[in-house]
Amino acid sequence: MSFVDTFDNLSNRLNTKLENFIQIISPLNKSDLESIVSESTRVTRKNFGKTMRLFAPLYLSNECVNNCTYCGFSRDNPILRVTLTVDQVLSEAKHLHSQGFRSILLVAGEHPKFVSSGYIEECIFAIKDLFPSIALEIAPMKEPEYISLVNAGCEALVVYQETYNRKSYKNLHTSGPKKNFNWRLECPERAYNAGFRRIGIGALFGLSEWKKEALSLAAHLDYLQRVCWKANYTVSFPRIRPAAGQFNPEHSLNDRDFVQLVCAFRICFPDVGIVLSTREKEIFRNNLVNIGITTISAGSHTEPGGYTGEGKDDLHYTVGGRRIEINEASEMKPCSSQTATEQFEINDERSPAEVCKMLKSKGLDPVWKDWDTAILSS
Repeated sequence: MSFVDTFDNLSNRLNTKLENFIQIISPLNKSDLESIVSESTRVTRKNFGKTMRLFAPLYLSNECVNNCTYCGFSRDNPILRVTLTVDQVLSEAKHLHSQGFRSILLVAGEHPKFVSSGYIEECIFAIKDLFPSIALEIAPMKEPEYISLVNAGCEALVVYQETYNRKSYKNLHTSGPKKNFNWRLECPERAYNAGFRRIGIGALFGLSEWKKEALSLAAHLDYLQRVCWKANYTVSFPRIRPAAGQFNPEHSLNDRDFVQLVCAFRICFPDVGIVLSTREKEIFRNNLVNIGITTISAGSHTEPGGYTGEGKDDLHYTVGGRRIEINEASEMKPCSSQTATEQFEINDERSPAEVCKMLKSKGLDPVWKDWDTAILSS
């Protein structure tokens, strides 16, 4: 049995925790909202103290075989693409290390020709002396492939279902292996069986009605904590941002509801890490860091080579699986800049140092490193 069975029969499997979750995300007046914000802050401090974990994403490739209508990397988008060499990945990693980061998230589009488990392993080996904590956000893989990545030195996997609405999922993913809803839904369990120490899940808010999405995400987290109980979990609620393809979401999650969502997860899942990315505005991030968030990114770039300019000499288009050089692509739109195209626009452009200064002004302690493999040594 997997979460697929639980998910498909969710209405009959609501436990006390999930019923409480539903109550917290129900419409609240100002007084009740202030009450859950206060409780969320209290629970966060009780379980995490005044710490805030910092990480940075490092994009390896924006090549992709999927057509996902909301994603800037979608196969049919006429964007500038590149896959960094291992040496270029190391250069990007050294830059992030110099800024203080010791926790890194390797991100890539889904393209087995360019981003295989062997390539990821090489990247991990190249940077693991710089980063005690290496996480992956890549295409779902089989369990043996995940085992190889764990053995290479990776400790965490992040995989977002995007949307838990089967109908919306089918409509949004028009071609490519990502069309397989169940394969993606079972991914965290394969990761757990492979030995990942930390697993992150989430939904991309804006693709479906937010309360139903939130309940499905909560049910998934509840299931994983009960069945795959040896791992630590994080959860994230990214919202749609402008990207190539000009996707226009039919749904939304406003700031007030976002706050309520953070509080619901914190109160119902007191020991789970909650991640906040640079998708959100600077002021909004400042206000959220004290009420439930435990992990935050800073100074992020969402394009390969975004930190150092690595890969600029290999930019190209990919059309129908065929590489097209820039000077040969007369049918493409002219490019205003010669950089790889980003997955989405970020909303908070502050440097890591500026974000740390903000955290300290809020009475929080920035944590660059919270894990080392030496902990497992005899």
